[in-house]
Amino acid sequence: MSQFGDLYSQYYDLLYSDKDYEKEVDYVEDLIKSNFPQAKTILDMGCGTGKHAELFCNKGYTIHGIDLSEDMLKVAKKRAQGKRDRLTFSQSKIQDLNLNKKFDVIISLFHVMSYQNSNEEVTKAFEVAKNHLNTNGIFIFDFWYGPAVLTDLPTTRIKRLENENINVTRIAEPTLECQKNLVNVSYNIFIENKLSKNIIQKNELHKIRYFFDTELELVIEKTGFKVLNRYEWLSKNKINFKSWNGVWILK
Repeated sequence: MSQFGDLYSQYYDLLYSDKDYEKEVDYVEDLIKSNFPQAKTILDMGCGTGKHAELFCNKGYTIHGIDLSEDMLKVAKKRAQGKRDRLTFSQSKIQDLNLNKKFDVIISLFHVMSYQNSNEEVTKAFEVAKNHLNTNGIFIFDFWYGPAVLTDLPTTRIKRLENENINVTRIAEPTLECQKNLVNVSYNIFIENKLSKNIIQKNELHKIRYFFDTELELVIEKTGFKVLNRYEWLSKNKINFKSWNGVWILK
């Protein structure tokens, strides 16, 4: 089963219920207004269950989200009810995307770019983004920042959550593949149905790439982008050895 399979989509929003989507959308909108204030249309590459996209739609943007997982998109499309004139979704691998349409802004959040593990995947993702941008459009993406990842190495973590229907326990065990700049995170997930007391176990392996400035600069130069700004995620501070998550704005 793929890392974003049917079961994953059912508890995804619960797992990240402590994630402040509103704060993140406000932050990204500030980046948009600072770099392309006239922007009205957005493409969300790797939209997941569509929570960011829905919030951007509520702010007045026309937004289209794409994701590889059809199960995640089933959840996302429910958010579009009553908003389908400005909020739409479709299924595609980023590298295969060809909408024959251009946007003012492309966003790729929650380190979707770090899931593009090979140089070929990263380069093609940037090319796809460029081909879907209007003149003077901007590309905003976040990612795991290599110097910080190697300074504060990932450790085993346990997360427990519940709602009225299920209890979820997730154990994350990371290993580093330093020759490929990858953190391989093995997830062991237990989902208990509160009513039946049945427990479902699921194992996933997420391969997450961390990036360094110089390698991103090579891809950006190769694909014809220009760096407008680079920050620590959720701030406008300069990214540093304590910043696991960075965000770059390209034109």
